[in-house]
Amino acid sequence: MKFEDYHISRKIKDSLAELDFRRPTDIQYKAISPILKGDDVLAIAQTGTGKTGAFVIPTLELLTRNHAQTRNNDTFIHTIVMEPTRELVIQVAEVYRSIGKYLDLTVLGLFGGVEQDPQIARLKHGVDVLVCTPGRLFDLVSQGYVNLRTIKILVLDEADQMLALGFINDIRQLIKYLPRGRQTLFFSATINTEIKELAYSLVSKPVKIEISPKDPVSKHVNHYVSYIEMDDKRFFLERIIKENPEDKILVFVRTKVRAERVKKAMERADITCETIHGDKSQQERNKVMQNFRSGTLKILIATDVSARGIDIPDIDLVINYDLPEQTENYVHRVGRTGRGDKYGKSISFCSKEERPLLSEIETYITKPINELTIDKGTYKETIKMTSDHTQENIQSMLDELEQIDETTRKKVKSKKK
Repeated sequence: MKFEDYHISRKIKDSLAELDFRRPTDIQYKAISPILKGDDVLAIAQTGTGKTGAFVIPTLELLTRNHAQTRNNDTFIHTIVMEPTRELVIQVAEVYRSIGKYLDLTVLGLFGGVEQDPQIARLKHGVDVLVCTPGRLFDLVSQGYVNLRTIKILVLDEADQMLALGFINDIRQLIKYLPRGRQTLFFSATINTEIKELAYSLVSKPVKIEISPKDPVSKHVNHYVSYIEMDDKRFFLERIIKENPEDKILVFVRTKVRAERVKKAMERADITCETIHGDKSQQERNKVMQNFRSGTLKILIATDVSARGIDIPDIDLVINYDLPEQTENYVHRVGRTGRGDKYGKSISFCSKEERPLLSEIETYITKPINELTIDKGTYKETIKMTSDHTQENIQSMLDELEQIDETTRKKVKSKKK
């Protein structure tokens, strides 16, 4: 089936054609029709399956059909899409604008970390689609700046990540302000008891959709593991980057401090890269993401908090520099490549102390990860051929001591209080 065969606006079809969206993915094929019928939907779909389009396309069509009769006051909001991170808010709002470019509809991205006054000013004129983080939305609702009684459609995207980030209470508080007759669309990459409880408290007789639930890694991602000791990882990262100069590479590390340390190590090897994590200002994050999206920046080092906030086309390679401590984050990390119908590759660096984490990941995805074997000669050659690492070892020690000192100062300060 093609998008041309759907009973949707000619204007939406034209924008989809311009974006080269010809046929729906599995999740889109199963979700679009019931959403257009007005059904609630509970969908479990892995990262990279096209689920953003699965709710953007039909909600735009429903808004178009009901456009004239629903704009009956200046402060209307017709559709709310909740996302766990600022990056996802920005990206999903952009998808709405791209697919709805020929429609007379307004889209607003709402998130924290920036001044709220410009956002409030926009809300006063009414918004057809409000893409937001639960925290900022609840903040503005509690201040009396947002009226949710005109909501027709509620979308909870990446619901499991919102729970992991502690948004559960904000979501439950917000539900009290929403009309009962709304249509609710619930999307999650994983499912557990807590997610089920939240889902069934929101939806009514939903259409249930599951896409490859037994194989959470997209079939378009070839993923491998190489056994590399912790202190040697930077040498192999340097080699991979230098041997693939045209590739867009996303590197995942465990902590913000480690992200900055890896960046410095790469810069000493004359490799240009940037980091994205929670300590970056919104302006910095936006600039980094824009450069990575455009291809001006080829290497981006990220933490798990950013894992689902990065929806960039044409990422050639994902490198798990550190294995994630939460097994499901492995799926979200490797899902940054191989998006839609494109193919991608992921390589995980696994040290001796990370072997238990690897075992947990393989249990979670129900299959072993193929090993990318490094023979002893290649291993030694990689360390020898890369930049002088004596200075790096000294710098790492100094960085670690600085971190310890900072932690100690905070504890002492806390005790004094």
